[in-house]
Amino acid sequence: MIDARVKALAHNLIYHSLKLRPGEKVLIETRGIDAPFVGELVKEAYAAGGLPFVNLKLPEIDRQVAMHCSEEQLKLMYKWEEERMLAMDCYIGIRLPVNSFEENGVPFEKMELYNALYDRKLLMEVRCPTTRWVVLRYPTPAMAQAAQMSTEEFEDFYFGACCLDYDKMSRAMDPLKELMDRTDKVHLTAPGTDITFSIKGIGGVKCDGDCNIPDGEVYSAPVRDSVNGYITYNTPSMVDGFCFENIHFEFENGKIVKATANDTERLNAILDTDEGARYVGEFAIGVNPYVKRVMNETLFDEKIMGSFHFTPGNCVMGCNNGNQSQIHWDLVLIQTPECGGGTIEFDGEVIRKDGMFIREDLKGLNPENLK
Repeated sequence: MIDARVKALAHNLIYHSLKLRPGEKVLIETRGIDAPFVGELVKEAYAAGGLPFVNLKLPEIDRQVAMHCSEEQLKLMYKWEEERMLAMDCYIGIRLPVNSFEENGVPFEKMELYNALYDRKLLMEVRCPTTRWVVLRYPTPAMAQAAQMSTEEFEDFYFGACCLDYDKMSRAMDPLKELMDRTDKVHLTAPGTDITFSIKGIGGVKCDGDCNIPDGEVYSAPVRDSVNGYITYNTPSMVDGFCFENIHFEFENGKIVKATANDTERLNAILDTDEGARYVGEFAIGVNPYVKRVMNETLFDEKIMGSFHFTPGNCVMGCNNGNQSQIHWDLVLIQTPECGGGTIEFDGEVIRKDGMFIREDLKGLNPENLK
């Protein structure tokens, strides 16, 4: 028998996240395969009157393609995928992580080519702007191991984080979104972090179960040239099979002028992808009450209660600060006491301290009020 929580998740994705309408086409794409879950999504899509299409990929095969890929090959792959994606109304992207280091060993220049001409290009230029989409990770023993949990414990955590009451969360987010809409100056502090910027005229967007599962963030973007100061991220970040740690940026007038990490050369190579990669495209506050610590999966880590992420690269829908890049790198800083604490200040008022909202109209976003 299929776990009832799997059925509930599939139902939520089709009806809450995508709001699939009769006659609409939805591409269900997985990297890794969990046939029962994909089957439930197909059933729910049909039940909603939609037309499901399925594309199954394997990370180990994608790795072999990337290892010796050519420009001609990638352009043709992109052409085929672009045609299919443009025919879709909706998209569900599922990853079943097995080995976080799967891409390790692929030459850096090949991964950059693969992303620039095919994978990241498809994401930025077609999938995001032309479809209603939702992406998620699906639980695997590898994810449980990365989170240092038993498989059963991780599954309980996963479905709690992914299947919470998003309507309740959305209502609690309203005051923060409205506050962002009228805020000018933002000041962030934490160990190794003291940074200021403006979000004037850019405003806020709620992430309440529509595009990411699990969800739970309210985001904005800094005025492109307004960022000054320094930041030290206290969560690791996996990129193309390499785990970055202790990333530290220094900003002058919006631009990252100094960047260090456990591999400073590799870090700067990413930031040199294009001009926009050294500017910030997103500032977001994480509020998911079930995600309390690093899971080594960005889709979870960026929602950590008491965190924020400050993202080099491309700006996101709804908060266009004019920054364009092939990079969009969600890097997370947790401000809970056990991670060193810190504050978020809007226009001179501290709204969150050590991971907890202290402004009265925002206390509904504290974990005891969201579960």
